[in-house]
Amino acid sequence: MGIEISGLLGIILLILNIWAIVSTLSSTAGVGPKVLWIVLILILPLIGFILWLLLGPRAAR
Repeated sequence: MGIEISGLLGIILLILNIWAIVSTLSSTAGVGPKVLWIVLILILPLIGFILWLLLGPRAAR
């Protein structure tokens, strides 16, 4: 059962990271900050997502 739960959590994290990347691309931030956030999310998926959620650029409203 541990494999199924970790696989499900991995898929959820992947979906959240894709959402974070798409939101970052659609934000009004400059190119440099966008690239840095995307690299951070890709290199450190869990920590990068949490940092993006707390500190990342906001989407255009």
